[in-house]
Amino acid sequence: MTGSRVVALGHYQPSKVLTNDDLAAMVDTSDEWIRSRAGIRTRHVAGPDEPVDELAAHAAAKALAAAGLTAADIDLVLVATSTAVDRSPNMAARVAARLGMGSPAVMDLNVVCAGFTHALATADHTLRAGAASRALVVGADKMADIVDWTDRSTCVLVGDGAGAAVVEATPEGQEPGIGPVLWGSVPEMGHAVRIEGTPARFAQEGQAVYRWATTQLPPIARKVCERAGIAPEDLAAVVLHQANLRIIEPLAQKIGAVNAVVARDVVDSGNTSAASIPMALSKLVERGDIRSGDPVLLFGFGGNLSYAGQVIRCP
Repeated sequence: MTGSRVVALGHYQPSKVLTNDDLAAMVDTSDEWIRSRAGIRTRHVAGPDEPVDELAAHAAAKALAAAGLTAADIDLVLVATSTAVDRSPNMAARVAARLGMGSPAVMDLNVVCAGFTHALATADHTLRAGAASRALVVGADKMADIVDWTDRSTCVLVGDGAGAAVVEATPEGQEPGIGPVLWGSVPEMGHAVRIEGTPARFAQEGQAVYRWATTQLPPIARKVCERAGIAPEDLAAVVLHQANLRIIEPLAQKIGAVNAVVARDVVDSGNTSAASIPMALSKLVERGDIRSGDPVLLFGFGGNLSYAGQVIRCP
């Protein structure tokens, strides 16, 4: 095989919506304060009876249906998450069991907010090597389980959800639909975004993350486009990790994607960590904002000060 392509997408969010006014009744904040600092209006929050693998399985089932495939057609399941409670069975195995799959390879990846783009690259590499033929790649996180709901600096930012992509190998002679990945990290700055302790709690150094994302990441994202052989101005869409609107908008502008639709799902969904990119991309496709074959930049960044990006062709 010479490459792989995304053939279908799906997303899922819990039904419960938490507004800024709801949060203002819980902590010292306001709708104006949250909008001005993060651009977020609402977020979806899962209940105690909605585990991460359930969110992931819903999104995965939708992606399979959109692809016209069944669970039996998948031989690799990759789930990007940083909010799994148990170590085994891993999240990928739980999703495979929920969907009634046969005997796929099942692996979890924890690269926090950059998890989905790392997982997509891993699927691409696996399919290129011939070790699998079709992969299910899921980003799913339940941030409600790990946030301190009394800390107004973090609880206003997060939401829960899942997004999924079906990826299949492209035969020789067909152009690959997933471009080369560019990935890396800043290990000595790993303390800037943390999920630590017992029980685990999410914390971050917001100003450090903001400076890094808006100053260090634009040239890296432009290099992703260069590796894919496309100029930023020719991108149809840019789907960045939905961290904060104050990060997304300047980063997209500095990349130079002047003609692209910029995903702003953070406004309605908050920061859903590994779920944010596939969920935002799935919504763009569902609404018809981008067309089949359009070049789209995916770029994840965040925990570990990790990043990973690739240009894909819209399914």
